[in-house]
Amino acid sequence: MTATADAEAAANELMPLAEYLGSVLRRLRALPPLDLDLTQAHGNVLAADVFAPHPFPAFDQAAIDGYAARWEDLAGAGRIGSHPSSLPKFDNKGRTVRLNVVGDLGAASWRPVRLTPGTCFSVAAGAPLPMGADVVVPVHWTDQGMAAVEILHAPKRGSGVRRAGEEISVGQVLARAGTYVSPPMVATFAASGIGHVMVRPSPRVVVVATGDELVDVGRPSQPGQVVDANSHALTAAAVEAGALAYRIGICDDDPEGLRGLLEDQTLRADLIITTGGTGTGPGDMLRRVLSRPGTGRGKVDFTDVALSPGTSLGFGTVGGEEVPVVCLPGEPGAALIGFEVLAWPVIQLLAGAEPVFRHSVKAHLLETVSSPGGLREFRPAHVAERRGGGHTVQPLAGGPYTLSGLSEANGLLVLGERVTTAAAGSTVDVLLLDRRR
Repeated sequence: MTATADAEAAANELMPLAEYLGSVLRRLRALPPLDLDLTQAHGNVLAADVFAPHPFPAFDQAAIDGYAARWEDLAGAGRIGSHPSSLPKFDNKGRTVRLNVVGDLGAASWRPVRLTPGTCFSVAAGAPLPMGADVVVPVHWTDQGMAAVEILHAPKRGSGVRRAGEEISVGQVLARAGTYVSPPMVATFAASGIGHVMVRPSPRVVVVATGDELVDVGRPSQPGQVVDANSHALTAAAVEAGALAYRIGICDDDPEGLRGLLEDQTLRADLIITTGGTGTGPGDMLRRVLSRPGTGRGKVDFTDVALSPGTSLGFGTVGGEEVPVVCLPGEPGAALIGFEVLAWPVIQLLAGAEPVFRHSVKAHLLETVSSPGGLREFRPAHVAERRGGGHTVQPLAGGPYTLSGLSEANGLLVLGERVTTAAAGSTVDVLLLDRRR
């Protein structure tokens, strides 16, 4: 049997990634909803549909600065509906209309007023519309008179006016459950009279790096020492995913210390992410500790998944509250890929977001690449939009150089288990990474 055949045979014993993700996500539920005010709700996911309790605008109002009038009084001004630049010169033979200005209305005006024939009100944008008015003449279509005004041109009926409920009617669906609350959405809710909404809270994620060999950042690695890049990177990744993330730092391979640390963190975590110790080597303490169930302490299942890079992933619960825990490999590139594949959808599900996976596109591959048979490979890539539509994708460094590739990537090229070579010019799937650059 050839080395390639041996590798494929070994890969066939691994759990398919789709099957593994399905088994994990089915065990989770979105966090219980909270009633938050609008400012706090921003960035969270709605837990229920939101309906407008009041119309917007709430009353008939002027949409522009100008003069509120009755359209019937303006019918003789200029050529109705034409643009001022195309108007003929006026000869004072009925080509303008003169109206008496009986008052001024600002956005803070509140007393109801009524127009009578031959009169108008000077109004500011947002001011309540006088009863009987059905048009607002722009200031630059007049002589800007104060006691009386000459109307040089008549707008169309209804121009410059916003009617009550014109934009949002009572009972209208403003947003559906599962939608992120954006700044414009906050404005829409507020304008409709909504001060609080039901949202799923942002998951609180604790990140822990494990291993006796780890040292903190700020110095280079020495033999027997590895700088802890993972806890910093995964904390940033969790924030990017919408979580409230807390970096605990480094935990030594001490079984009791490890178990105690994780149980302590369950008091403030909705999800714990660990990195390192997921394999079966002599130094992989985390797998040995967490895979053993304890009384009321939960249990983590470690699974060899058909994934490249990093085949060994862990998922389960810890502590009496059975807080979910995701265990990622210790190699930085594999840890970040594992985060995208497993931790990202877990965070989205807890937050109540839909969909839970990143957006993907089909793209035209610019360079031939090889892939390990039997594994679903996620390779760093740069995606670009093609002129005329569609996307192109340029593979970046993968394999042992995945971390270097990820630092430049805005996407992940996805090569299926049956793909050993993807030719330049072929169409491939690409997972888009929103780096908010």
